[in-house]
Amino acid sequence: MSTNQESSTKRSRSVVYIVAMVLLVVFAVVALLSFRSARETQQSLAKADQLIAEINAAGGTAPSREQIARVLGDDGGAVCANPNNALSRATFHSQLTNGATGPGNRPVIANDRVAKGELAIIKIYCPDQLAEFQQFIDNLKTYNPGGG
Repeated sequence: MSTNQESSTKRSRSVVYIVAMVLLVVFAVVALLSFRSARETQQSLAKADQLIAEINAAGGTAPSREQIARVLGDDGGAVCANPNNALSRATFHSQLTNGATGPGNRPVIANDRVAKGELAIIKIYCPDQLAEFQQFIDNLKTYNPGGG
C-alpha cells in the first residue's frame, strides 16, 4: 500500500482551518442566542406570571419572571417530566432534609411552604398530574410555622 504525496500548500491549509474556526464560532453564537430566545416564549412568560401571582398570594417571595421562564419554560421542565414516579418523589424527599452532608444528613418534618411551592408549579405547568401529586403531599408530614 502506498500513500499519496501531500499536494496542498501550507497557506491553503491555513485558510481552510481559519474559515472552519470562524464558521464554528458563528454557529456557536447563533445556537446560543436561539436557545436563549426559544426558552423565553410568550407562553413561558405568561405561565411565569401565573406562578409569581400564586407565590405572592401564598406570602412567599418569587424569583424574577425571566428566571422562572428560563428554568421551567412553557412545559414545567424537570418538575413536570413525571412528578409522580419514584425517582421524582425521591428527589423531592431529598430536599426535605436538615441540610447536612454525609452521615449527618437527616430527614426532617419540613415547612409546608416547600410542598406548596411544588404544588403551585404542578398546578400551573402540568395540571393533569396535580391530583396524584396532591395525594402524595397530603400524606407527607409537614408543619406550618404560622399564618399561611
